[in-house]
Amino acid sequence: MKLFALSDLHVGYAENRWAIERITPRPNDWLILAGDLGETEQHLLYVLDTLGPRFKQLVWTPGNHELYTMPSERGGPRGLRGQARYDRLVELCRSRGVITPEDPYVLWDGEGGPHVLAPMFLLYDYSFRPADVAERDAVAWAIESGVLCSDEELLDPAPYASRPAWCRARLAATEARLAAIEGHSTVLINHFPLREELVRLRQIPRFSIWCGTRRTHDWHTRFRARVVVSGHLHIPRTDWIDGVRFEEVSFGYPRQRPADRTADSCLREILPGPAAAAPLRT
Repeated sequence: MKLFALSDLHVGYAENRWAIERITPRPNDWLILAGDLGETEQHLLYVLDTLGPRFKQLVWTPGNHELYTMPSERGGPRGLRGQARYDRLVELCRSRGVITPEDPYVLWDGEGGPHVLAPMFLLYDYSFRPADVAERDAVAWAIESGVLCSDEELLDPAPYASRPAWCRARLAATEARLAAIEGHSTVLINHFPLREELVRLRQIPRFSIWCGTRRTHDWHTRFRARVVVSGHLHIPRTDWIDGVRFEEVSFGYPRQRPADRTADSCLREILPGPAAAAPLRT
């Protein structure tokens, strides 16, 4: 029994749906879905119903796109915003037997275990910015370079006053849960990267403010992570920091990858992981 991960499926694109439908069944293995599966409830259910029967267990954490309230939904029954929208997505996942950030953490006892799997929903607080840029000025600073994330229009933080305020609430709740884990190392799972140096966006460097929070920079060591899984950047890669493996597991938009790259080839093995791994921390 192995643990795989994939994120940023963006199934609003027909090319991505075609690729997802061709993922090889692995009925003995688990799959982490690390956010940005799509923008609507239908997108989420499409992914869960397509991949759920092909894996023993799915584990989900939301990205920013799942939390969008699209203009076509506003005012209708699917026009939920902020926390209410997140709660609805959790409900849909649970209806399909999918593990969410709101469920008790589970102990992975397959290959490479045992480790506690900790799916998280943390958001961002604009802190991935230069020291001389105040939080209140961060979005204007990004706009100066021609960059503006769709979150500013589509990701409503209600009932919180702002996305950073929602992020701070999520950080406090998640930190307490992780601190209560005893006796096991962990696999930390979040849509956004946990460390700023992992955000390498050469074309749009100021997009960094929508990519995480500095509050999580030491979580990989504080909470005994064996692996940290994230997406969001659409730059799949493996990094090692303090003996911990960081996996960015994005599939991404069709224009960002070669036409012959399959979703199967993008599945990242999280556990047991690569045979030639860096030495574990002691």
